[in-house]
Amino acid sequence: MNIKKTLVAVPLSFSLLLPVAANTTFAHEGHEHKPTVTNPAVDLRTTLDKLLGEHVYLAVETMRKGVDGAPDFEQSAAALQANTEDLSAAIASVYGDEAGQKFKDMWSAHIGFFVDYVKGTASEDEAAKKAALDELAQYKEDFSNFLSTATDERLEADALAEGLQMHVDQLIGAFNAYVAGDFEKAYKYEREAIHHMYMVSKGLSSAIVQQFPEKFENTKAVTPAADLRSNLNYLLSEHAGLAAMAMQNGIEGSEDFEASAAALAANTEDLSAAIGSVYGEEAGQKFKDMWSAHIGNFVDYVKATGAKDEDAKKAALDALAEYKKNFSEFISTATEGRVPADVLAEGLQMHVEQLVKAFDTYVAEDYATTYPTIREAYAHMFGTSKALSGAIVAQFPDKFAGEMPDEMPKTGMGGTADQGMSTEAMILAGLTAMMAAAIVVSRRLSKQK
Repeated sequence: MNIKKTLVAVPLSFSLLLPVAANTTFAHEGHEHKPTVTNPAVDLRTTLDKLLGEHVYLAVETMRKGVDGAPDFEQSAAALQANTEDLSAAIASVYGDEAGQKFKDMWSAHIGFFVDYVKGTASEDEAAKKAALDELAQYKEDFSNFLSTATDERLEADALAEGLQMHVDQLIGAFNAYVAGDFEKAYKYEREAIHHMYMVSKGLSSAIVQQFPEKFENTKAVTPAADLRSNLNYLLSEHAGLAAMAMQNGIEGSEDFEASAAALAANTEDLSAAIGSVYGEEAGQKFKDMWSAHIGNFVDYVKATGAKDEDAKKAALDALAEYKKNFSEFISTATEGRVPADVLAEGLQMHVEQLVKAFDTYVAEDYATTYPTIREAYAHMFGTSKALSGAIVAQFPDKFAGEMPDEMPKTGMGGTADQGMSTEAMILAGLTAMMAAAIVVSRRLSKQK
């Protein structure tokens, strides 16, 4: 196993925004009082959603690659470092270069401590594992104080420390379960860890916006409409990330393939429930059937690649092209044209091409291309969530007219919700099509040692 604390950065081509019709964007709160999924504050929250969620996703996968001595470990680690660069730049854009550098140093250090834990596990060195956990405990205190000071104590250090401890417990829990061969638990913890970071971005973005209201045009990061966009950010980007890894596991015949596929299926269930809660059970089931089918088409592509069957690979791609057409029409009809079918089809084609490219380059052992492509596929889904959430809010503006309490960030990085991953309905439906943001509760995890 070749694990390095000093990781190599790789560039990321940011393709965050799927083009959508102009009527999916609304005026800022406080101006015309129309609910919106797009304003400076919500865009900040989305940026943090992407970078913090991706951090967990890449950290979990890199830890697994490290303990397995996988040939693509260094490229996976480089993607994780590139994520750190992007996060640091985001902090610097608010607090200045000096604060950005301090953030980068501390954030990089905590990744190094996770690396130390992986190395200690691989060498069965319990003392080294304990030392790594001790370092993470100290990091938790130092980093909490740093963020609390930066936000003028809008985020309380004690609450931040609690949230950071959960982050550590979740990543260590996911890793330990993977090493123990309990893959179902490993992927469950991974999903919980990713979701927890969306509560971090909720609290942090709200604190920043309250600290610099004029910089964000007096808009709010936490509203029902913003929560809807964030929830879709989570589910759609997680789909891309889990799909990429399930395809890798499939071609490798990895022991954890079934568990990774099950996690991907659970994500589909959550997405389908969200659609059903807006448009009814029949639409939710249709969404599930079509979404599951396109995952099946990717599986067929993986199987055909393993069998070196070019005809079967072409058939899988043809099926994905048909899915793109049918699914685009379904969403366009559901949103009454607010997400145009041709625009969505273009976005879906990019989604297909990104996942296929990430897989093909992985099979070809061109890992330096694989991981930037995975990052692009992950980022691309945030444009899809913007389009879909914007369309839903456009259809039902009265259901997203409320505002969240200003004191929310003071409860810490986890926001106001209890921490847990049980996925609830994102939006209440029925004849009134009542909507309320969901997927905001998390489960506490016991610290894995």
